[in-house]
Amino acid sequence: MKNNKYFIKRVTKKVTFITIVISMIFVLVASNEITHHNLARTAEPLNECLSTNSLPCKDVSKELIPKPFTPDPKLNDQQRFLSAISQKLTTIPQANTYEYILLRSYGAVFVNPDIAIKLPQKDIFANEQEAQEFQTTLTMGRVDETKDCYLQKSAADALNKARSLQKIPLKSGYGSGDCTRTFNTNLLFWHKYANNDVLAKVQQGKETKILGLVAPPGTSQHLWGLAIDLRISNQQQRKALNENGWFQTVENDVPHWTYIGLPEDKLSLFGFKNKVIRGINYWITPL
Repeated sequence: MKNNKYFIKRVTKKVTFITIVISMIFVLVASNEITHHNLARTAEPLNECLSTNSLPCKDVSKELIPKPFTPDPKLNDQQRFLSAISQKLTTIPQANTYEYILLRSYGAVFVNPDIAIKLPQKDIFANEQEAQEFQTTLTMGRVDETKDCYLQKSAADALNKARSLQKIPLKSGYGSGDCTRTFNTNLLFWHKYANNDVLAKVQQGKETKILGLVAPPGTSQHLWGLAIDLRISNQQQRKALNENGWFQTVENDVPHWTYIGLPEDKLSLFGFKNKVIRGINYWITPL
């Protein structure tokens, strides 16, 4: 009887441990930190744990929790950037395609190491339904002192911390249009500045300047809850934002800020290039 109690206790401990680890896996899968493609390989240590009574599980959690990704410094800028975004994107667009052009302008967010954020598996939403399906899976947080400005929670928390250090107003004041947008709002902004003829030129790689003014339909970082438009007037504001992972990454789009989630001294390691235009430091992709 005593041996049976001991055995039951050991089995219970094993089942509890495995339940916790499986929960960790699904959290990481949901956040894109572990891709579904790699899930089976990631869970291999659990099979051994389940197939024996010797409880060889004490170190399994260390194998399951991924280490923060760091690019190989021996690679060039473009290779380091691509190696970083490949941790989030299952497929990297081919060079000179429309998707690649968009990745060059708006793909900075795909290096974000924050496991709490969620990223799309492609950089174009085809319609309102696709955008809504993605947005309903996000965990959102409200930007302090606003009525209806929401971002993904990690991005909102980082922005709120920066705004607690410096007064940082939204571009339009307190409007939701500065924050996470719907597909239709993105479309309205596009039609305000451009048309289908311009879109065709962008898709063919013949027009790129417009991308620093407005994003084509279904391609804005605002759709992902990881961008916001702000009114910045001094270096103290910029410093507060940079110290909390927010940077200007879309060349010539002055009010636009992107949540990268990296310290500034790591941006070069991830392949970003610093480009100063009219006194503004943009961190642009090396594509």
